[in-house]
Amino acid sequence: MLDPMSLAAITAVLGAVGAGMANEAGKWAWESAGGLVRRIAGREVAAPTGPAELSAVARLVHEGVLRDPALARAWAAFARTAPGPARADSIPSLPPSVRFFTDRRTAMRQLDREARRKADGRPRVALVHGPEGIGTSALAVHWGCRRADLFPDGQLYADLLGASPGTAVDTQVVLRSLLGQLGMEQDAIPPDAADRRDAFRRCAADRRLLVVLDHAHSSAQVLPLLTSAPGVLTVVVARRPLAGLDALSVPVGPLADKDARRLLTDLAGEETVAAARDTLPRVLARCGGSPYALRAAVPRLTDPDGPSPGAAGRPAAHRPEEPSVYGTDPVRAAVESAYRALEPGVARVYRLMSSRAWPALAPAVVAGTLGIPEAEAARSLGELADRQLLERTDAGRYSYRPVVREHAETAAAAEDRIAACAAALARTVRWYARFAARARLAALPGAWTIGPLYDELRGEPSPYGSTGEALGALAAELGNLVEAVHAAEESGDPDAVFSLCQALWPLQLKAGHHDALLPALRAGARVAESHCPGTRQAGRMHSLLGLDLMELRRYEEAEAELTAAARAEEAAGHPLGQASAVESLGLLRLRQWRFAEAYASFEAASAVLGRTAPEDVGAQQLPRAHALLARHRGRALRGLGDFAGSRARLAESLEYFRSAGEAYNTARTLTDLAETHLDEDDPAGALPLIDEALVTLDKEGAAHHLGLLRALRERCLSAPEG
Repeated sequence: MLDPMSLAAITAVLGAVGAGMANEAGKWAWESAGGLVRRIAGREVAAPTGPAELSAVARLVHEGVLRDPALARAWAAFARTAPGPARADSIPSLPPSVRFFTDRRTAMRQLDREARRKADGRPRVALVHGPEGIGTSALAVHWGCRRADLFPDGQLYADLLGASPGTAVDTQVVLRSLLGQLGMEQDAIPPDAADRRDAFRRCAADRRLLVVLDHAHSSAQVLPLLTSAPGVLTVVVARRPLAGLDALSVPVGPLADKDARRLLTDLAGEETVAAARDTLPRVLARCGGSPYALRAAVPRLTDPDGPSPGAAGRPAAHRPEEPSVYGTDPVRAAVESAYRALEPGVARVYRLMSSRAWPALAPAVVAGTLGIPEAEAARSLGELADRQLLERTDAGRYSYRPVVREHAETAAAAEDRIAACAAALARTVRWYARFAARARLAALPGAWTIGPLYDELRGEPSPYGSTGEALGALAAELGNLVEAVHAAEESGDPDAVFSLCQALWPLQLKAGHHDALLPALRAGARVAESHCPGTRQAGRMHSLLGLDLMELRRYEEAEAELTAAARAEEAAGHPLGQASAVESLGLLRLRQWRFAEAYASFEAASAVLGRTAPEDVGAQQLPRAHALLARHRGRALRGLGDFAGSRARLAESLEYFRSAGEAYNTARTLTDLAETHLDEDDPAGALPLIDEALVTLDKEGAAHHLGLLRALRERCLSAPEG
């Protein structure tokens, strides 16, 4: 068993606490660690932000606890209650394979050999690559489903969306997905990129797992996701070989004629294929052994009386019967052929929803964009999926393949013209902005929002039955909302940018999607500086970005954004906003273990609040704002070792939250008070506070906070008497 006073044990505790800051209990533990490190060192010590700094702090603690038995006891007590590595104990599975699959025997054997290769320290990695529509993704998933017995601990799948640099998913977001599939709770996933990689490799270390990384763009996107764990096989799927990725190459080419005929027969049925025997050679030649093209050809075989060529928009005379413009490319030829068979209304949906790489389209947004009934939009999306022009997602929504979206964009520019395309995109953005604002108001009722859209919607009946339902609706559209922010920025619609960025706040505050939201929040700050610097809106955008960067432990950037927010709010004559930004700077200082500066920031924020006039917006919330600042000052004083001052400030805050009936903030303040008593070596004073907090939180569902309180309670009960 590792000696808790050893350098290795101290380093492990600090590392685990630093990696656990995705939830409130983890942030608490980090703050407590900072105060204790300060006591051990006898001076302020900057919070470590990297491995080298963490090692230096661990050495400092190690030297201090060896020198002073009292400090050793304090560290041992803290280490017992500090959170350990988050658990991840689910057994995930791949998406379902296709019903009909043929050939690929050589590729399957290559994957078999790599999966069974003797573990020798080299990562097991296979790169399945081939052109668009050739079936690389289907091969990887089908092989994984057939070989599930080789991976009893689970099979992970992540779509890296690497059709272009602009759509490729950041590896930090992918790691969140992989850890979530393994069963790690979302608010336990480490916020820092390096900690997240370490957590994934730790979880994979003793498991037999398959990891499928689909649609990879580059080796840089893939390398952070690899592990040398002996039981893990990673299958990377890409359009081409990836330079810099050491992996078994598994090329995938066209199906042989006999296999193409077999797949078409499986899909369309023997009778249909037999009835089309005169045209079958031409169909097979046009499909060129592409599984996608073969699937796209099925509706034309099975529905000979369907829409005639030219129904998609222009008369047949204005379109070539054969898509010779696409030469010998079977996928693009199949897309054009399927498009020419569409009815005009369905073709319009296909064209006008293609202007952005929306992750997943629902019927409601299509209906709102094109002014059609939602049932009609649903039917159109379903038909497009049946004709292989859209793909159905697991959530019952629809997305474009990159090559299909490219075709749809080209068709839209030619047939609808640029003005109509731009107008459709503007309607899509406005739909998402309105949807998001409604959900934002329902997810955080009474919270601070600004802008004409929120003024219009505030007071309207909510379409959601609970705050949780509203938060879930926002989370389901997260990718689309981020894309809508970029679309609004590029099309010059700052009001939509601001409305959307504010709507993302519940996903920051309650769901921890900080990395996924970062690009949109950066756009919000950019637009504010270019359109309305020195305004409340600019202050709000900089604050949201600064808080997001703080959670991602990008402290220097966070400080710059929060400082900009305070300046903008001051220039706008908005003391409540200025105080909030200055308060956030204080919270950043707490995170950095800069307790004296944190206290000064909270004092400054309180002084700004004192300048708020009764008629100012939000003036009715001043008592609560002062109570929060009192609690924050108590936390800073505890970090500074001024326990009497800390208790006084926390008691002031506690009185307000108890009287206001705010259960969660009451429990948070009780926990702060309890930890202050424990810092003073007074477990008897801490125990009743912990018990009250446990009762108060019982109905709040705050699992991590309850875990912290139970650990603190055990610490009180196990403390030596006297």
